[in-house]
Amino acid sequence: MGVFVFLPLVLPLTAWPVARLAENRLHPRVATLLLAGVAGVLGLCSVLCLVLLAIVGTAQLPGNPLPDGWADPEVRSAVPHDEVVGKTAVGALAAAATACAALLLRHYRVRRATARALRGLPPTQVAVLDDEVPYAHTLPGGGRAARILVSTGMLAGLTSRERRVLFAHERAHLTGRHHRFLLLAGLAARANPFLRPLRTTVAYTVERWADEEAARAVGDRRLTARAVAKAALVSHPAPTPTMAAVGGEPGPVPRRVAALLGPAPIARTWPPTFTTVGMAVWTAAAGAVLSAMSSANSAVTMFLILKTATPL
Repeated sequence: MGVFVFLPLVLPLTAWPVARLAENRLHPRVATLLLAGVAGVLGLCSVLCLVLLAIVGTAQLPGNPLPDGWADPEVRSAVPHDEVVGKTAVGALAAAATACAALLLRHYRVRRATARALRGLPPTQVAVLDDEVPYAHTLPGGGRAARILVSTGMLAGLTSRERRVLFAHERAHLTGRHHRFLLLAGLAARANPFLRPLRTTVAYTVERWADEEAARAVGDRRLTARAVAKAALVSHPAPTPTMAAVGGEPGPVPRRVAALLGPAPIARTWPPTFTTVGMAVWTAAAGAVLSAMSSANSAVTMFLILKTATPL
């Protein structure tokens, strides 16, 4: 395996350039799909890398749960074990598992808290809560379980046309299953801290995606920009944690407004290769592929050694 087993831990750095450029150069939908996918692959490979390092590094330590065959001299020479690296990997793996479990638990609690707030309300897609505090968010789910939550305080602060924008924006979150991209990027960032910039960018691009869908639905980009700015000015944190809180901050509103005041982004599936953003995308894609290949190679090598050391 050699030093190649460490590659998945540092290859997320190759995704940083595309995270910076995707915000402004790619269509928000394409940017979200690309960054969430790259983050998922790199995060999974990072976890696999830590597992392999933990096994390799602690294989020769007394009391490890591995088969006795790992103590054979042939295995010792075949496996480049390192006690310090192994113990560090065990700690890092435990920290990553704890952080991911905490995020999943928070995600579950947010859904339960939101569902409790809706008890007793009519089973319509838009649930209006009698609350003077202005806020609006979504409750993802399958079929009728997916709902839009908005307070009377938020509705009172917007005109009828701006309300159309608000509902179109929140409906785009539900239709696009944006909470899944936020959760995937969040888990990846907890598996490898180098992926945090991708999580932050995904939290921004899903909002931009919903902004563009709302602008297309109402047919007025300036109205959408005004509604986004106005809703941000009057809104307050919801009384219960929301799905947005699980994914991270949605990014600065002035940048979203500025993007809406400009021309609509071109919905191309892949940027031209010989451009700054194209090269960044290819670099991130190459890093993800190389990380996957390195993890697969190390895993196969470990399996063959384990099979040889522990014959049936």
